[in-house]
Amino acid sequence: MNEEKKKCGLYMRVSTEDQAREGFSLPEQKERLKSFCKFKGYEIIDYYQDAGISAKTGNYRPEFERLKEDIKSKRVNTIVALKLDRITRSIYDWENLMTFLDENNAYLDCVNDEINTTSANGKMISRLLMSVSQNEIERTSERTKIGLAGAIKSGHIPHVAPLGYKHEDKRLVIDYSTKDIIVRIFDLYYNGYSYQKISNIFNEEKVLGKDNWRDSTIQTILENEIYKGDFVHGKRTKNPTYYEDVVEPIISKEMWEDCQVQKKKNSRSYQRTLTYLYLQKLKCPKCNRILGGKATTKKNGKPYFYYYCNDCKISFKENVINEYFNQFISELVEYDSVVNQFFLPMIKQKFDEPKEKIEKELAKQNEKLERIRKAYINGAFELDVYKKEIAIVENTINNLQNELDTTDCSEELRFTPKDILLKRDIDFINKIKLNKEYQEKTKTWKDYTREEQADLIMRYVDNIELALVGNEVIVKQINFRDSICKPCQELYENGYIDTTKPMLLGNVLGSVRFSNYLPEEEFGEIIMRLRQYYDVHYTEATYFLQKQMFYFNFTEDNSAIVRVFPLEDYYKLDPDNKMETYRFGIIYINEEDRFQMQEIDTAFDYIPDETNDSVTYMKNPTPVSVGVKPVKLCEEDTK
Repeated sequence: MNEEKKKCGLYMRVSTEDQAREGFSLPEQKERLKSFCKFKGYEIIDYYQDAGISAKTGNYRPEFERLKEDIKSKRVNTIVALKLDRITRSIYDWENLMTFLDENNAYLDCVNDEINTTSANGKMISRLLMSVSQNEIERTSERTKIGLAGAIKSGHIPHVAPLGYKHEDKRLVIDYSTKDIIVRIFDLYYNGYSYQKISNIFNEEKVLGKDNWRDSTIQTILENEIYKGDFVHGKRTKNPTYYEDVVEPIISKEMWEDCQVQKKKNSRSYQRTLTYLYLQKLKCPKCNRILGGKATTKKNGKPYFYYYCNDCKISFKENVINEYFNQFISELVEYDSVVNQFFLPMIKQKFDEPKEKIEKELAKQNEKLERIRKAYINGAFELDVYKKEIAIVENTINNLQNELDTTDCSEELRFTPKDILLKRDIDFINKIKLNKEYQEKTKTWKDYTREEQADLIMRYVDNIELALVGNEVIVKQINFRDSICKPCQELYENGYIDTTKPMLLGNVLGSVRFSNYLPEEEFGEIIMRLRQYYDVHYTEATYFLQKQMFYFNFTEDNSAIVRVFPLEDYYKLDPDNKMETYRFGIIYINEEDRFQMQEIDTAFDYIPDETNDSVTYMKNPTPVSVGVKPVKLCEEDTK
């Protein structure tokens, strides 16, 4: 190295990984570099320290840049570092640095590496050392990526838990104390509220005790794939990695995708004024793209809705869908009633909000409350901060306690699958016997607002397949969401919910409520419970498979069939339909039969209690004493 006086800049760098692996703390580097300069007789001009920054290409190191500026101004002519990899681990960056040093008559000296940049051999050795260093970092990066991918697929998300989630045993799981906030954000946005409008609402309500909700916060939540169960690693890099279904989702993939589409429609001043019933449900019968919606308003103020595909020049009125949809809409409304009255208390608390998880979270929040109180007593923060922190935790505790109370109430009622079948039988009889009261108490499709109709369709319908017959658009098929309709299908297959089927009853073509096979003791219990309200009758009939006909006629004696069901499991006994006849049980009522309860409201608000064992089941009507259970959660009558 030439004899020019060495005016040194001591460069020290440490990343978290380096310190953990080799103990290269900044103070240790500084002491070793000072001793080295003293031994070499170098003059120390300044110290340059970059903390917590790796030597990867592209990382900005402010102190290293300051050192380069001092070299340009001739204040420093030699860089002294502990090792070559403190400067860089990239061959590309190293070559640039060599060029920079040559242009500025400057040098590099390393304590642990024999680096001499004043000779060709020294530069060659430095390049070899740099190649080894870069190879090491690339191999480490590969191993890290493989391990990280496996961890992510197991639910170990390497990020701070977003709102609605928390880390539990290193895995990302739903936080039931804040989950509903996320659900509400997506619901509001889907219905046309802008980021700003949602943040304003949350600030007014002081959600989570905060009044600093921002539109950017709402946008970040809505764009985060984690809420539909997916995760994107390296989102800001050129090659991000997408992982599907790695955590339990808070909202459906359909809702998430709908909200991304909604971004194109929303602005700060936008709020949906017209409700499209089938938005995001219709696909073009030619190109299979999601159809857009438009509306025209006549002079009388009534809007008319259309759906269209710009590319294929297809457009049709909403009534095309309505006419098909209305054929079975009453069944959908009835099913929605069943979901609200029975599915929620039966399965929601088991799957969506498990009681044990709520209790666990409640215990954690109470512990947090106690820690805040102790911290205040010990003078950790002022009174106003204490009050604010306490208010947030107490609000969370109250919400969790309300959820727990609802769960307890549900467990006390102990709804069963047979309750669903029984309630639907009673509703059918009420429609016949107490039609006036039934119409007053029952909300039908025509009673729903357009917004409620759209909400019902959004929740149950996955998509509607269309077809072209000539130039006319027709409905080919309506596909319901598996997540909603699968429980209903399972109940139907097990005999606990009915469907409407066309049948020939003697010489009359009609439709009847049909349910699958149940053992005699189970349908016998349902008949006995029905008789607490109505004088229902039971009979049996033979069904002829070839003619697909029952040989009897109920219209002559003013009887009405409540429900028909097989007396044996013919799906198993005769899967190929080779038998000539099936035996069916029939529950029916006569015109003169009376309602047996003193209060008519009982038939709508209660169902007969299955625990009444005052009589033994007989197929013929038998007088029974009355015991009931409410069908609505947490009514005053349950207390």
